[in-house]
Amino acid sequence: MTGSYKLSPLIGFHGCEKDVAERVFAGETHLNSSENDYDWLGSGIYFWVDSYERAIDWASSNSSIKEPYVVGAFIDPGFCLNLTDFGVNDELKKAFSLLRTTFESAGEPLPKNSLSQHNTLMVRRLDCAVINYLHQLRNEQKLDAFNTVYGVFEEGDSLFEGSALKERTHVQIAVRTPESILGYFRPQQLASF
Repeated sequence: MTGSYKLSPLIGFHGCEKDVAERVFAGETHLNSSENDYDWLGSGIYFWVDSYERAIDWASSNSSIKEPYVVGAFIDPGFCLNLTDFGVNDELKKAFSLLRTTFESAGEPLPKNSLSQHNTLMVRRLDCAVINYLHQLRNEQKLDAFNTVYGVFEEGDSLFEGSALKERTHVQIAVRTPESILGYFRPQQLASF
């Protein structure tokens, strides 16, 4: 396995319901891991890296959240599956190949990414399955487990006419081990969009 797997500590922002945030700040609970089969980075606690604005925008646009709020966190990525590092591609391709063989052997269709918006696949069932399968394979082989998964996503329309830059490009990290969260903080709550 090649590639670098150590990132510097970073700041993340998690959009959620205000009462959840208040319980986190009071030390009564921790943020929950997302276990959806369409999560872009597989299972984990999701944070927008260095973007309070994206966290509050996400929370404000989520119809299940009645009172949008943001929790800030200091995160040590630890041993990180860094999707921005070219060196992880071979490991992901191998996980995909083995996952495909597993589904074919079971006579089941492989999950697919879907729901294209602005030329972006928004529902990432295949990517999620491959990343989660990679974690499972590493566990079965008694290899070190990744603490976090880190990725950059180009999303949305072109920022301006003729631009390759996208309106909603973002960096996210999925925290798989709670000890990677060094501490929570209450960011200044800015008005939502």
